[in-house]
Amino acid sequence: MKKALRTIIPLAAMIVIAAGYLTTSGIGTLSAIGWGDVSLLCPLGALTAMLASKTIIPRAMVSLIVALVVIVLLGRAFCAWVCPVPVVSKLRDAFRKKPSKSNEFSEEGGGRVQRENLRGREVDSRFIVLVGALLSATIFGFPVFCLLCPIGLTFATILVVMLLFTNGDVTWSAILIPAFLLIEVVLFRKWCSRICPLAALMSLVGKLNRTWRPAVDETKCLGAKGARCGKCAKACNEGIVVADLANGVPQSDCTKCRACVDACPAHAISMPFISKKQKKSEFDD
Repeated sequence: MKKALRTIIPLAAMIVIAAGYLTTSGIGTLSAIGWGDVSLLCPLGALTAMLASKTIIPRAMVSLIVALVVIVLLGRAFCAWVCPVPVVSKLRDAFRKKPSKSNEFSEEGGGRVQRENLRGREVDSRFIVLVGALLSATIFGFPVFCLLCPIGLTFATILVVMLLFTNGDVTWSAILIPAFLLIEVVLFRKWCSRICPLAALMSLVGKLNRTWRPAVDETKCLGAKGARCGKCAKACNEGIVVADLANGVPQSDCTKCRACVDACPAHAISMPFISKKQKKSEFDD
């Protein structure tokens, strides 16, 4: 049910925004959402807008502060529960050849654990893209990345398709915008975990997040007992090896999707508001 909700909620957001397009009384998009004079900008968009204009924009600053507070409280929950990109990516996955049962464990359960465990020691390419997005806005005086952001492109695609069918508005935008979206989603399969600068920004701020983090009961964990499992690593789209948090990807990358909780066959993983281990480590520090 939770997996279905992670698809239903973003789809519901897209439907509400599309309805707003039709009635011309919408709430904007996830890049700039609000009602009337009250609105919030995407934190990366707000930051690049101020860098581009080289001035403090009150609306952008308020949006940035609100977004940072939400990220500190909820981490990267937006990525799993609201962002439309994973939903759009399902179109690509529908045509992907599924691995056979014979190599499913070795590739997804074992090989992936080993590969992704190394990610915590590598240079994270998302931060390189984030620096590039900030520098390009400063140099060119325009939020360049906003033109390429798949979140914005998703809602732009919805709009141009609606205009195409309702008004017969045939323009190059009706071809180019969906094409750019498809290129990013289909060709850059690791967009969320390797490219997205918004994810990098949230991961950076998410280091302050202490809520709803996965906690492992080692008395139940099959991996801790020496058995081959890897179910949590296979379920996690961010490559977090929950059974081996000390050597894996930092928990600031956790999107609170609870996929690892659902996948654990021993029910060893939970996601409490604040885990006992976190309380202890914070006290010791």
